[in-house]
Amino acid sequence: MKIGLFFGTFNPIHVGHLIIANHMAEYSDLDQVWVVVTPQSPHKKKQSLLDNHQRLEMVYRATKAYPKLKPSAIEFDLPQPNYTVHTLAYLEEKYPEHRFALIMGEDNLNSLPKWKNADVLIKGYPIYVYPRQSSELKKTAVFEKEANITKIDAPIMELSSTLIRQSIKSGKNIRPMLPAAVWDYLDEMNFYK
Repeated sequence: MKIGLFFGTFNPIHVGHLIIANHMAEYSDLDQVWVVVTPQSPHKKKQSLLDNHQRLEMVYRATKAYPKLKPSAIEFDLPQPNYTVHTLAYLEEKYPEHRFALIMGEDNLNSLPKWKNADVLIKGYPIYVYPRQSSELKKTAVFEKEANITKIDAPIMELSSTLIRQSIKSGKNIRPMLPAAVWDYLDEMNFYK
């Protein structure tokens, strides 16, 4: 199987994440999309994150009705901070029957050359890119010559988990931005208030 890896802190997962993940699963040659909950991104401050298992629970609830989307806690037991290249090496060893691809927004693709062992990622893995309104895809020689990039014409989603957290804190009704099961969980647990 060809598995697309959609990494994120998902703090919380929202309808924008679901739309992109489902679009990748339905409109590309990927067989499944694994929604990989990252415990600690090297680029994000940890103190604003909910507990790993609480975020995984939200991803589980959000993806339950989508057979091609699978929640993944694969990075929970890997050394911190998590680096994509290490996670991919671990996944290839654990699941030799699968082929793995990266899913990322144009904004992340632009910063990919700065990632740990970027050359391994660029040369070794297919990269599926979804558009972002706020960024412009930079054409670089390394991408044109060496990368296996597939740009997927997915809906542009400018919804952010940061906006959702801030809105909940200030008492705004953000129910339409979240899958119903995630909204119910957040409300029940009093998260972000």
